[in-house]
Amino acid sequence: MRRALIVEDISETRGWLSGLVVQAWPGVEVVEAPTLAHARHTLGQTFDLGLIDLNLPDGSGLDLLREIKRSQPGMLCVVTTVMAEDSTVVSALSAGADGYLLKENTAGVLSRQLKQISHGMPALSPSIARRIMDHFRLTGPVAEEARLTDREREVLALIARGLRNGEVASELGLAETTVAGYIKAVYRKLGISSRAEAAWHATRMGLHTIPPRKM
Repeated sequence: MRRALIVEDISETRGWLSGLVVQAWPGVEVVEAPTLAHARHTLGQTFDLGLIDLNLPDGSGLDLLREIKRSQPGMLCVVTTVMAEDSTVVSALSAGADGYLLKENTAGVLSRQLKQISHGMPALSPSIARRIMDHFRLTGPVAEEARLTDREREVLALIARGLRNGEVASELGLAETTVAGYIKAVYRKLGISSRAEAAWHATRMGLHTIPPRKM
C-alpha cells in the first residue's frame, strides 16, 4: 500500500484514521480531504486505498465512492462511518465498497480489518459482518436467481443502484409499466419485498458491476 486518501470532515477523526493507515502500512503516503469537493480535486491522482466517510458537509460519500470506482476501479475503497442502518450498508456495497468500518470500533479492531484488505479480504466491522451473515441465513439460498431472465437481471441491477422505475424505463427504452412488471417478477422469484433486499441480491450476484445492455 503506497498511497491512501482519507475523506473525513472532522479533523481529529481524520488524524486518527490517518494514524491507523500508517500503523497498518508503515511508509504509506496519506492525503487528507475534509470535504467532498476537496476529495474530488484529488481524483486525478492515483491511490491504492480510500477511507470514505458517508456524511460529508457538502454531499454524500456514496457519490464519491461511485466516481472513484468509475475512474479508478482498482482503488480499494472502505467506508468509515457511524451510520449502521441496513439501507446504508446495502447502498455502500452496491456502489462498490470494498469494506465497511464503524468508527465506534476500537483502533485495534479497525487496524486488523484494514490490514486484511491487502490479502483480498473485505474490511468489515464485526457487527456489519454478522448482519450480512444473518441476512443470508434468514433468506437462505435463492435457487430462483438462476431463473431470472437477462432483462430481469438488468432491471435488478438498475434498481439496486437506486434508480426509480421511470429512470430504469428510460435507461432500457421500456415503458414504465413494463419495468414495474419486471420488478414484480424479480421480487417474486427472489422472495423479497423491498429495494434494500434487491440491492443485497444484486451485490451477491455481481450485477452492480454489469452495465445495461445497449438497445
